[in-house]
Amino acid sequence: MGAVVVGLVMLAVLVTVLLVASVRVVEQHQRGVVFRCGRVRDRVRQPGLHLIAPVADRMVRVNVQTVLTYVPAQSAMTRDNVPLTVDAVVRHRVVDPVRALVDVRDYPSALLQVTRTALRSAIGGADLDAVLGDRKRIDAELTAAVDASTGRSWGLLIERAEVGEVTLPASTRRSLCRLAEAERERRARVTAADGEVQASRRLAEASRAMAGTPGAYQLRLLQTMADMTGKGSGVPATDRGDGCPRPVEWVEADSPRCPYDVRNTENDPESRRRDR
Repeated sequence: MGAVVVGLVMLAVLVTVLLVASVRVVEQHQRGVVFRCGRVRDRVRQPGLHLIAPVADRMVRVNVQTVLTYVPAQSAMTRDNVPLTVDAVVRHRVVDPVRALVDVRDYPSALLQVTRTALRSAIGGADLDAVLGDRKRIDAELTAAVDASTGRSWGLLIERAEVGEVTLPASTRRSLCRLAEAERERRARVTAADGEVQASRRLAEASRAMAGTPGAYQLRLLQTMADMTGKGSGVPATDRGDGCPRPVEWVEADSPRCPYDVRNTENDPESRRRDR
């Protein structure tokens, strides 16, 4: 009787151990691939609780979250023979766990090597201006190259590959600074020239308008004299009694009359006496 009890207890313990060994839990961000005697089972296990054969089956969990893989900085040469150092980031996730496990060994490391090669090719096929200013096109080419090399054949979805920091040699940076400074000077000169052209056009239009208006030159001269006197410009003006302000130099030179006198002097006795 005692031997039977011992046997039942041992059987219960064995069943419990086998049951515990056969239970597998797959998390929400994982998928389970079951190998039975080294052969992949057809069905991929979804998140939840699963039972497998304790000895014959082996479950491998695969993370299906989006993963960012950093590509360390490496040297590259642009199409116009400019050396630089560049790094990159690849955003990807597993869409076929079986292929990711069976078709490629250690897919994270393999993806890193493929991305390094694709990055050098993308930089080598573009000029320096494109690398610095047209990142979207370079990123699109890099993404397409990585996806073509890995893609669905490895069970991966390459969401995006982006060029990171681009480091130029010191000599190249100095050349770019000189080029940028020269471009700024050119734009400043063009802007100044455009301003002079517009000012000349405005002056020409004003000249034509004043030529068609009798007395415009006289009025402008009077306004200028008044401004010079009021602002203390150092050009004093006086009036010799004919109603026309004059600079002192005109008076000292004994100018007979303001050349722009607007008064009607035909009936002025003083003017007739001075003329005689």
